[in-house]
Amino acid sequence: MQKRKIRIGVLFGGKSAEHEISLLSARNVIEGLSKDKYEVTLIGIDKQGHWCLCNEAEYLLHHDDPKKICMHGVQDNVSLITKESNPCLISLSKQNMDKPLDVIFPVLHGTYGEDGTIQGLLKLAGIPFVGAGVLGSAVGMDKDVMKRLLRDAKIPTAKFYTIHRKDMNKVSFEEIVRQVGLPFFIKPANLGSSVGISKVKSEKEWKYSLEHAFKYDHKVVIEEAIQGREIECSVLGNDAPIASLPGEVIPCHEFYSYEAKYLDDKGANFEIPAHLSEEEIKKVQQLAIAAYETLCCEGMARVDFFLQVNGEIKVNEINTIPGFTKISMYPKMWQASGLNYSRLLDRLVELALEKQSYTTMLKTTFE
Repeated sequence: MQKRKIRIGVLFGGKSAEHEISLLSARNVIEGLSKDKYEVTLIGIDKQGHWCLCNEAEYLLHHDDPKKICMHGVQDNVSLITKESNPCLISLSKQNMDKPLDVIFPVLHGTYGEDGTIQGLLKLAGIPFVGAGVLGSAVGMDKDVMKRLLRDAKIPTAKFYTIHRKDMNKVSFEEIVRQVGLPFFIKPANLGSSVGISKVKSEKEWKYSLEHAFKYDHKVVIEEAIQGREIECSVLGNDAPIASLPGEVIPCHEFYSYEAKYLDDKGANFEIPAHLSEEEIKKVQQLAIAAYETLCCEGMARVDFFLQVNGEIKVNEINTIPGFTKISMYPKMWQASGLNYSRLLDRLVELALEKQSYTTMLKTTFE
């Protein structure tokens, strides 16, 4: 008997400043999923939060231009429900249009996609999904909470200082310099892809950069600027995670900004694998797994580091839904480690189903 294809929904777009990056990543995931193994359903979320069933033949416009890329080819607005114990998409306008799903692959970056919100929805719907759960997603997204957990676990990270919106006029430039030194970075606590980030070198840049970061979040993290090589490492797994060979990002801009990552073809150079000693590789991999487990991650994550001149390695941050664009480090580091793109996607789906099998073993009612 021929085995039924796995019915996978690829979820992309979203109400985030990283909407366009999600579209770029989703395109690669959709093209990389084997049509022999998967029945793929394209689920786009527009910038207003509407869920849309998309036509694979025309779901994107300007797909090669990160500045203009946008969703297209929307067939219908849909909702995710559990029907007769089976998760499925239903049409909001057409009768008797159900699309059963076995697993969801969220390719959502940033707010409302990588912060535990969509993961909570999918968990309530009882559908397996790729990547970290609610807790791992939330703490991995919040740079303040993430850094406090890493610090308490004795995992080396940069000096940092957190400011809440209510206190933004109470903290002086002099106090920040005393805490973290100069220059320093100002970052929205809950955002990725370098959106809203500024490097502050003088007091005249301080207020503008702080106000700019607060446009994106109610909490801002200020970090010391570390001089060092930017090293990244991919992690894969649930209970027994493994780490890839590390890679190195060599920015051509002053730092690895949003423009350098996605809008400038010459924004950075990449060394995959990174030119590191065996000892350095082992240390990066050990720290990557330690950070992954400390932050309660599952499925996948990319861990970013600074390797300083004195040999000290510090964890910068973790990304629980790393990029899957054609130049993204996460899949490229696995490819350099012997795991090709198609097999990596297979493994992520397997881990999602494995995680769900553990969940269904738990009791939810008293006997």
